[in-house]
Amino acid sequence: VLMGQRRTRAAVEAQRTEIPVMIIDSPEEAERIVTQVVENIQRAELTEADEADAYHQLSLIGVSAAAIAKKTGRKKTTVEGALKAKASGAGSAALGRGWSIEEALIMAEFEGDEEATAELESVIQDEPDQLFHVAQQLRDERERAAALDALIEGLKAEGKAIVEDAGNYGDEENLFVSAANRADGEPATDEDANAAYVSTNYRGEHTAKPVIAGWKELGFTAKYERYDGGSNVQKGPMTDEQKAERKALIANNKAAESATTVRREFVKNLLAKKQAPKGWQYFTAHALTHHPETASGYDGKVAAEMVGAKSEESDRWGWNPLRDHVAKSTTRPEFSLIALVCAGYEKTIAKDSWRSPSHTHRDYLNQLVLWGYTASETEQMIIDSGKPVEETEAA
Repeated sequence: VLMGQRRTRAAVEAQRTEIPVMIIDSPEEAERIVTQVVENIQRAELTEADEADAYHQLSLIGVSAAAIAKKTGRKKTTVEGALKAKASGAGSAALGRGWSIEEALIMAEFEGDEEATAELESVIQDEPDQLFHVAQQLRDERERAAALDALIEGLKAEGKAIVEDAGNYGDEENLFVSAANRADGEPATDEDANAAYVSTNYRGEHTAKPVIAGWKELGFTAKYERYDGGSNVQKGPMTDEQKAERKALIANNKAAESATTVRREFVKNLLAKKQAPKGWQYFTAHALTHHPETASGYDGKVAAEMVGAKSEESDRWGWNPLRDHVAKSTTRPEFSLIALVCAGYEKTIAKDSWRSPSHTHRDYLNQLVLWGYTASETEQMIIDSGKPVEETEAA
């Protein structure tokens, strides 16, 4: 049966011995699959797993992703995503559980990473609306971990030991080079370092400072002796509470950075649609009148990416790819205006904006939420900062 599967099943259930049909020559395999896929897509009969299976079958008989997309009316990226998910054991298993192609594609991306996979599965089950945020956080964390590993491996290749702590005073076991003198009284240099102290700042960036481990035995002297002079400078290591605060600060800043990637991708997809989002006129008018910095300080590159404008990098003074895009095209100017305003808001949001939320950020995030965006936990802190305490606690 090429078309009419439901009618055939209904006839069998009703114990009909005959049904009216048209008998035709069997089409080629690819054409048969495409016909059935299109019919069921139009009738919302196919699950995303069924759809991915059909694309997979077509690819096995040599039909390209572009051809599949053209024949079925689906986007090429959707077809490519389905094929990529099917090519992965984790992605195929996710489709088998009834998960969407997007969810399966994310599971395929982290195949082999048991810890990440377990976290993603938990999010899909308990907080599916946070999936994109958590996935981006895992991507960024993986990138940071790779950068840290590369930094440490480079230091070890130079013969440097990695120490867990170092300081600037004579009572320290390991001394920063900048706080040491050679035996002849001359300041120590980086060439004297036999170790390194690797730290991560509140932005999640890794740095290495040169250290002399066992400096006393090597004949170095300390430039400074610890003396507080009655100051309020903290002596000794951080307390557990201070460590917990710093850990939370770093975690939230990392999450906020990941949310920026997800947020900008949402705006880009929003502006790729045929119609501008509802209420865009008031949104842009409000931004220009209440937050004029959105127009005066926007990043043209970010705006161009949001509106999908193709541009080549340039080092010319005052280069603005959005301006170039508007100059070349008179179509869809409202989309360029929305991108300009959104890019202006984006420039005002820093990694630690959750610490001191402003009404500017709240206005922007609330509008995106109205358009279907799901805020991350750090973004929700900004949104909730404008609500009455009772309402925030209830939420």
